[in-house]
Amino acid sequence: MRRTNTFAVRPLTDGDERLLRELLDASASLWNELNYERRQQFFDGKSVWDTADYRKQYVGVLGSATAQQVIRKNKSAWKSFFAAREDSGDTAPPGYWGSEDAGRELRTCIRNDQYTLEFGERSRVEIPVGQDLKEKYGLGYYERLRLELVGSPKWDGEKGQLEIQYDEVSDTFRAFQPVTVPDSQRDSPLADESAALDVGANNFVACTTTTGKRFLYEGRELFADFRETTEEIARLQSKLREGRYSSQRIRRLYRKRTRRRDHAQEALCRDLIERLYDEGVATVYVGDLTDVLSTHWHPEVNEKTHQFWAHRSFVDRLKDTAEEYGIFVEERSEAFTTATCVECGEQMETERYGDVFRCSCGHESHADLDASRTFLERETGTEFETGSMARPVRLTWDDHTWSESPRSPERASPNEERTDRSTGDGKLASVGTA
Repeated sequence: MRRTNTFAVRPLTDGDERLLRELLDASASLWNELNYERRQQFFDGKSVWDTADYRKQYVGVLGSATAQQVIRKNKSAWKSFFAAREDSGDTAPPGYWGSEDAGRELRTCIRNDQYTLEFGERSRVEIPVGQDLKEKYGLGYYERLRLELVGSPKWDGEKGQLEIQYDEVSDTFRAFQPVTVPDSQRDSPLADESAALDVGANNFVACTTTTGKRFLYEGRELFADFRETTEEIARLQSKLREGRYSSQRIRRLYRKRTRRRDHAQEALCRDLIERLYDEGVATVYVGDLTDVLSTHWHPEVNEKTHQFWAHRSFVDRLKDTAEEYGIFVEERSEAFTTATCVECGEQMETERYGDVFRCSCGHESHADLDASRTFLERETGTEFETGSMARPVRLTWDDHTWSESPRSPERASPNEERTDRSTGDGKLASVGTA
């Protein structure tokens, strides 16, 4: 199976950072030039494989192996495009790594035999650069660029190409190392417990397990930030002159908004699955929202589901992370779980005000946590006594990690400890594996 180790990388000097940025920008420029030629040939009905020799143009900056690797990656993207086009017919050609006007996406890919990773007290990664950059920044003829490495590999196996990208939201360079590992390395739960998730409009995720544990990932501040950025985008769009639909600043805000959401989602999936693994959970039920949205459509809920939550993307991330731990994710209908009283089963004489659920029988509790409990009872055929449920562990997002809030009953988990493993001035975001 294929897995990815993720690290933060940090230039050791200002000169190293300028060199790295120039290397990543040149890689994006190579991709964009080659991709532009192939797109033009495709739209003109010509072969996309007959192109100029871009390797010669960029070998001085990138080095022969890296230039060739970017070219191969682009070729692979076009092969995947044609394969998908045969299957569905409704697929867009490979896109660009940013643009010169809006700013290129700083990224590159290094062949698997051209980089070295060393772990220990001073973890580091070394990558090749072209001779022109070596002369410009004073590297010796045989020297390579050395970068500080933050993080440790979760997966050990046959390594693939190393990708390095700059995350402008967290001002961090990140390295992604795909590895092929045997199935025997896959973790497996220690028990056969189950959990159900309610992906809510106010809270990102509410979770209940058959062990009685409950987790609540609060999402209001995340959504408020998302909506604030959306409103700023709309304001800037209203000021564009007639005939223009975007600008460099607007495109940058779109990228910032998406990356913030994706970072929070990825961290949530990792944190949640690790907690469920510790509880011995083998199966996670998550809602298929198709019938819910068609029955209870609301513009704000629709915005949260399709733009902020990106529900399909979230479920895919959850499945990928759960697979690493041998946990199976099943999508099931969660219709009426938010309207059902966990005490008496009533669905018609119930009300919800924000997070508060009230029933005519007198029951009052947290709406999303009750919904996840109802969902779990429905899928497992198990009924829980209200007193058997543990107090919920509440988690909030601080732009880096999900941490337990002061209202949580337990706050001593190692998952919530914040440590700065950087040897520099602490600008690194938290590091995980994907």
